[in-house]
Order: sequence, then structure tokens, then C-alpha cells
Amino acid sequence: MPTTYYTDDHEWIEVEDDTATIGITKHAAEQLGEVVFIELQPEGETFVKGDEIGVVESVKAASDIFAPVTGEILEANAALVETPAELNEDPEGNSWLYKIKLSDPGELSELLDAEGYAALIG
Repeated sequence: MPTTYYTDDHEWIEVEDDTATIGITKHAAEQLGEVVFIELQPEGETFVKGDEIGVVESVKAASDIFAPVTGEILEANAALVETPAELNEDPEGNSWLYKIKLSDPGELSELLDAEGYAALIG
């Protein structure tokens, strides 16, 4: 059964075994407003926790996406690049950004659970 974690940067990461799906939270999508552009890294790219792995631009602002954990990109959601406004429709579901292979599952312990994230956003 997948486990979902959250970051202080308003990203979610759903983990099942050594694979994870990453996206931005509903709260982040609401704060950004209408998304007009998304830039994602290609499959096969490796990164360490904290690296910039993408950019989301809206009519209000641009926001960098930071890697919540260390890993390798297995798949980037190309559909979002084509239709970025979809991110506003279902940010914590079909509008995920990446599927990755985890390099260090121990990093997950540094992330927030749903209760911790709810406390963060008030």
C-alpha cells in the first residue's frame, strides 16, 4: 500500500516499494493560481535531495520544484507540459510531475506526514 509524504515546499511524494510519484499539493496549486507553463527534467536524469528538478509558472508567479528525495526520473508527466492548466484540476492525483526510483529511502523519514503538513499550512 502506498504511503504519502509532504515537504515544506508544498510537494507530495507517494511511495510504493522503491518507486515514488512526486507532485505539488492542492495548497500549492491554489496559491499559484492558473498554471501556464511547466518545465520538467527528462527521464533518466538523476538528482539529489534539494536539487531543482522543474519549474511551474502561473499567471501570478514562477515556482521552482525541488527534489524531496534523491533518485532517478523514471517518467515525467509529458501531458502536463502540453496542458499545464491540468495541474490546477487534480494536483494530488493525475497531475503528478514525476515517477522516480528512490536512491535513499531513509530520506523519507525527514518528510512530513499528512497531519504534519496540515499543521504547516494551518
